[in-house]
Parts: sequence; structure tokens; C-alpha cells
Amino acid sequence: MHRYFIKTPWIAKKFFSSYVWDLPPDDNSVYLTFDDGPHPQITPWVLDTLKEYMAEATFFCIGNNVQLFPEVYKRILQEGHAVGNHSFHHLNGWKSSEEEYLDDISKAAECIESNLFRPPYGRIRQAQAKKIPSVMKHEDAKIIMWDVLSADFDEGFTIEGCYNNVVDHTIAGSIIVFHDSEKAYGKLREVLPRVLQYLSGSGFHFKKIKI
Repeated sequence: MHRYFIKTPWIAKKFFSSYVWDLPPDDNSVYLTFDDGPHPQITPWVLDTLKEYMAEATFFCIGNNVQLFPEVYKRILQEGHAVGNHSFHHLNGWKSSEEEYLDDISKAAECIESNLFRPPYGRIRQAQAKKIPSVMKHEDAKIIMWDVLSADFDEGFTIEGCYNNVVDHTIAGSIIVFHDSEKAYGKLREVLPRVLQYLSGSGFHFKKIKI
């Protein structure tokens, strides 16, 4: 049994209102996001798949991966997608000291130019969160969470379960989480094309996060 929400409850959004959980639903847009890349094979596949549907997305990148695979990172930007800081070593904010955690984000900011930050595992302390703008050197830095979690990383979900997590809970303005990682790829390669087809057929538009 998973110990997290597939659809973020409204009470969590209200309690942590300084974080971005979803975006205004004005133009029937949804926001696909991909965590933990770039990956030398999986991220290019994701980019090819997005291109088929003329879909924009936001990639929350690990700094270490950006340094290892700079050409893949460059392609993300060249194809018009947005990027965000996902730390340098994928640290858990609840299990890291404030200094260690913020230094890791600062290091990632040296190779990821963005005002968007997503905490790995969604775990960050309030004291850490208050210092994100200074360590990222962006006064308008935003902590981006999510409205819908695909759970593509979770072995407890089947491909069909992962697909249903997205299509059953997505509404206009939803921020949706996938992972361009080896752990998730078995589900992602089956689910992402189907999600793009279903949501585009339902009248949704795919946009990158730009706030």
C-alpha cells in the first residue's frame, strides 16, 4: 500500500500555500513534469514523444546528471521546454541538515538556470524553503510541487494503474509528475504516449511551467 497521495488533497495545498501545486485553469492547459533526468536514452525518448503531440513540458533536473549529459540538457532547452532545479544529488530535505541541503541546491543552480525548484521526494522543511530564493539567486524562486502523481516509480502500480492515476485525476491546471529515470521507464514508455493521446483528445493543452 502506497503512503502518499496520487491526487494532492486541497487541505495540503491550503496548509502549504506558499508552494505551487497547480496553476490557473483558464485555457484548459495541463503541465507535464519529468523528474530526475537528464538521462542519455530516456530523456531523448521523452522529447521525441512530446514532439509528436506538440507538447511542452518542464524537466526538473539533477545537477549531477546535467554535468554528465550536457547535450541532452541542451536539447531540452533547444526544443522549447522549461527546466527546474531538483538539487545536485537528490537529497531528502527531511534527512539532511539545512547547510548540506541548501549547498546541494546552490551547486545545482550553477548549471541549471531556473527560478523553479522541486524538492526531491517532495520533502523540504520550512526553514529550508525560506532560503531557496537566496541559494538559487532568484528573488522570484518558486517551489513547484504537484497536483497529480503518476507513481511511475512505484513497483506497486501496474502500467494500467499508473495510466489511470493520471487520466482519472487530471483537470485543467494540473501539474503532473512523471520520471525520466531507469526506475520508471518500464511504465513511462507505455503510459506517456497513452496519456498524451487521451488528454489531447479530451481538449487539454500541454504547457511548460512559466511563473
